[in-house]
Amino acid sequence: MGTETKRILITGATGMVGSHLAKELIKQGYKVRASFRKNHPEIAGVQWEQADILDVVALEEIFEGIDIVFHCAAQVSFDPSNANSLYKNNVEGTANMVNAAIDAQVKKFVYVSSVAAIGASANQLITETSPWQDNEIHNDYAKTKHAAEMEVRRGELEGLEIYMVNPSIILGCGDWNTGSTELFKKIYNGFSYYTEGIHGFVDVEDVVKVLAAFLDEKNRHLNGQRFILNSENISYKNLFDKIADGFSVPRPSKKVTPLMAALVWRLSYLKGKLTGKPSMLTKNSARIAQSDIQYDNRKILEALPDFRFQPLEKSIRRICQELKEKYKV
Repeated sequence: MGTETKRILITGATGMVGSHLAKELIKQGYKVRASFRKNHPEIAGVQWEQADILDVVALEEIFEGIDIVFHCAAQVSFDPSNANSLYKNNVEGTANMVNAAIDAQVKKFVYVSSVAAIGASANQLITETSPWQDNEIHNDYAKTKHAAEMEVRRGELEGLEIYMVNPSIILGCGDWNTGSTELFKKIYNGFSYYTEGIHGFVDVEDVVKVLAAFLDEKNRHLNGQRFILNSENISYKNLFDKIADGFSVPRPSKKVTPLMAALVWRLSYLKGKLTGKPSMLTKNSARIAQSDIQYDNRKILEALPDFRFQPLEKSIRRICQELKEKYKV
């Protein structure tokens, strides 16, 4: 089946991963249909269809004639008050997608999960086989992504050909008022604090390259597997410095100690209660910012010998330049 006849559905194409993926697949000559709930960006060549993954009737309609699905849609929130909506969107929504894919007899189902869905312990290198544990590192978002993976595995047992990726924190040129890209905006505007925690980060372009590789029939033997996508494990201090250098602004210089972080998340929680607005910092995110959490990327590098992650320093320089051009700063 050539690119001219493969019909692809992308959910979450209004987000960073989905939109970058849609552009890449259009460039490669695929026919791309993408779902949206309210508004969508203009991406040349994409057939947009309004549908919510919680609406099974709408899903049945947009799956018509589809060969391959990339399920990129997810709710990302670290606010405990969003636990119910996280479950509905991430778990029930994924279950609906799996059911629709089975009914439509799609040939491949590619799920964009997260490293949050993998068993994690601080100060240990995390691999695809690290056992899941309900420990303090896992927030509601992580629990729902893990449960969503179980829905995808259920689909596999029912005959669906599945592929899963678990990206670390994804960096790219997106809306700098939301998600990881908001960090670039904060540092550009003079954010001066840093923590000594360590985490994994990956370029959105690299995530898209791996997703697109699953379309190649020579990689079909990778079905049924999950792959950590992580360029480098670096400290938040190192990351913040690279972003500041990319914008030619002062580097953050004020270290946040664990005691300070504990105080700030409590104040943020109280402010949220008083104002009715979501807390910007939670107990869990404060803890993670101080933790050493590192991910092993060797499995995907061995599975795709021609693929290599871009150095984060190079990625950050490009993203800073793209954001400066996008926001005229």
